[in-house]
Amino acid sequence: MVVQTVKMMRGNVIMRKIQSLRTVSAAALLSIPMVLSGCGMFGAQSSEAVDPPPPIQEAAMIQAAEGNGALATLPLTTVYLQDQQGLLAPVSLTLPSGTDASSPKTALDTLVTGGAYAGMLPEGFQGVLPQGTVVQNVTIHADDKLAVVEFSGNFAKYDAKEERKMLEAVTWTLTGTPDVENVQIWVDGKKLTQMPVNSTPLPEPLNRAVGINLDLGDAFVTNSSPVTVYFSAASPAGIQYYVPVTRLVTPGEDRVQAALNELIKGPDKGGELEEVMTGGTELQSVKTAEDGTVTVALKDDMFAEGDIVPSELLQSVVLTTTENTASKDAKVQIEWNGQKTVMGDDNRDYSAPVSKPEYINEIPI
Repeated sequence: MVVQTVKMMRGNVIMRKIQSLRTVSAAALLSIPMVLSGCGMFGAQSSEAVDPPPPIQEAAMIQAAEGNGALATLPLTTVYLQDQQGLLAPVSLTLPSGTDASSPKTALDTLVTGGAYAGMLPEGFQGVLPQGTVVQNVTIHADDKLAVVEFSGNFAKYDAKEERKMLEAVTWTLTGTPDVENVQIWVDGKKLTQMPVNSTPLPEPLNRAVGINLDLGDAFVTNSSPVTVYFSAASPAGIQYYVPVTRLVTPGEDRVQAALNELIKGPDKGGELEEVMTGGTELQSVKTAEDGTVTVALKDDMFAEGDIVPSELLQSVVLTTTENTASKDAKVQIEWNGQKTVMGDDNRDYSAPVSKPEYINEIPI
């Protein structure tokens, strides 16, 4: 009787979670072009004068109006911004027509605090590079998949506690494309061997092994390997988005299995990140086919056959799995309680191979 009651309680929690997710579909953050809406500084009524929007934002708003509000043709770029919790998250920004969204320099320009694109950032997000930083140039060396970044201006004027976050944001922003795997930083014409404030050593080019939003857990273990998992968070406007967190695991473990087990453990209890799995979720297996497709088998007896699974959960599995595979083009298919068809509440079948979305976290400004 007690077991049945517990199952009913957990089932109610799952249903409430599914209903909540349906109000703000996670799918909209991955593939649906965003539509400009009034941001916080323009949405509130006030008797005080309202400053005009920055030129770049104004241009986007004008183009949206001329195009009957549709921004589907506007370019997108994905950058890593700091959220209200101080964590870095990928945000896919809509930029005005004519902007070279594919340019790595444009991407880094959006990271400058108070820079040219500051008015295009969603509520609750900001850049991490010091105000007045100038991105002089980004050169891509195709043979080495290396991006050489040249900064000037106020790049060295920051608090020591922000140093690692700056490195993570620059590295993860630039390595978001297949053309770049490593990043080298120059300042005022000189290659850095260490960062200018807290002296973080830079003996070699940076890559995603540096981690992001590093979570050391209760105890730091020197003999360990990093894996990155994707939890959930909500913007001030209540928009759900994904946040990558790097954790350290025992070396020698299968990276994807280790990462998915960390995803099931959930975020630290003291933070504001949200878990995407129920307490009853179990990882049964991870298998990689010859074509590179990764099949993830999960089990949770709180879901009956035919139940719709929250897309937030399924998409976190896809993001976490692809982040920890050797290939950036890996595809993922999910088995859920042995079902042949796994439907998310975004009406997508996740039992068929799914690629990592091209754009993550399209959050309206």
